[in-house]
Amino acid sequence: MATSTDAAPVPAQDSAPAPAAPGRRLAAARRGPTGSAHRPSGSLSLSQARRVALRAQGLDRPRAERTGPATMRQLQQVVDRLGLLQIDSVNVVARAHLVPTFSRVGPYDTALLDRAAGRAPRRLVETWAHEASYVPPETYALLGWRRRAYLTYAWGSIKDVPLDHSPLVEDVLAMIAADGPLTASEVHARVEGPAPRDRTEWGWNWTAAKRVLEYLFFTGQVASARRNAQFERCYDLTDRVLPPEVLAAPEPDDDEAVRALLRIAARAHGVASERCLLDYFRIRGPRARAAVRDLVEEGTLVPVRVAGWDRPTYLHADADLPRRATGRALLSPFDPLVFERRRLEELFGLRYRIEIYVPEAQRVHGYYVLPFLRGERLAALVDLKADRRAGLLRVHAAHPAEPAGAVPGADPDASPGAVAEDLAAELRLLAAWLGLDDVVVGDRDGTPRGTLAPVLAGALAAG
Repeated sequence: MATSTDAAPVPAQDSAPAPAAPGRRLAAARRGPTGSAHRPSGSLSLSQARRVALRAQGLDRPRAERTGPATMRQLQQVVDRLGLLQIDSVNVVARAHLVPTFSRVGPYDTALLDRAAGRAPRRLVETWAHEASYVPPETYALLGWRRRAYLTYAWGSIKDVPLDHSPLVEDVLAMIAADGPLTASEVHARVEGPAPRDRTEWGWNWTAAKRVLEYLFFTGQVASARRNAQFERCYDLTDRVLPPEVLAAPEPDDDEAVRALLRIAARAHGVASERCLLDYFRIRGPRARAAVRDLVEEGTLVPVRVAGWDRPTYLHADADLPRRATGRALLSPFDPLVFERRRLEELFGLRYRIEIYVPEAQRVHGYYVLPFLRGERLAALVDLKADRRAGLLRVHAAHPAEPAGAVPGADPDASPGAVAEDLAAELRLLAAWLGLDDVVVGDRDGTPRGTLAPVLAGALAAG
């Protein structure tokens, strides 16, 4: 949704200057009389690091009041800030790429995102970024080095396509050139007929046509023109998907492209270790580490010490430190704040895992669990399901988010009742956005699971 790869600087929330705010201090320190980059050292408490991260992600304060529907401009501001929206097809609550905007903006018409990614001139395009993601077209151009290096970055069923299906590659590409956009099922029907697909590889039982399409997609020869109602990609030639100005712009060299991607990651993090910065766009190798050093040299990254972290850490030079964090939000398991689990544990003291593929008897918190952010603490974990047929948002389980250890700076007065009251309000808002009539607490047999569930049920009833 962006026309630039970096988010605009976020104005400070506080009306009075905060002398301890590293974003203000470091931004000022960078601007010397000769314009040279300075690299002051500093330190942050864990609470300060959390607030820097929350401000960078746009989650440190309540959502802005609106008098009308959310606009394309507000959606674009979210993507400008985050740099990417990870895509996942699981639709237990809502598809993963839709929820981060709700978390930051509140209820909005998801047709905004469909229009941004499916209608020219596109503000978003699909590519492999963190994982499969929507990114601004300018960011797509920065990932050309990965598409060329598919033998290193793609998995076996993709990188082996030129050897295993060479004639089919040219046939499919010609078919899309002549008749695109086409879905994988449409291409399969044309080139393979009704023959059943190979089901020997659980989870990756793709037809040959699908494998060829994914190879062409990974290498940038085709792109997704839109998603249809079944959430299938509609593949077209990349030259017919990207905006003309992006196609006309010279592609940056590989080193500058990696630096630009890390600038996006650094702004989205606020404060991060090298591992976190590289993970944002899944960059690895000597070039990635060299790019981090370059960004330190130019002053974009400032080395900083975070209490309890035992490895090199960097602050974005324009990061801001709010005096407090007062936001409330339910977060998708694929939200950029939480998708790097080690960072999540170190920032918030929470061990959080996706349990979709864990046998039911072994699950700790549930099937599709969303963390609930309350202030600067992840205060609860709720296992949710949108029961669209019944018109209900079902809370199968609600657990207090037990930290892995002490979390300095977290709110010590967050009683279960206070957490449940705020969570109930957020669940009602989510249900309304999803077009559901009510929120009910209880597992499939109606039994509330998790120690927070009965308290939440009471808060919902009182509301």
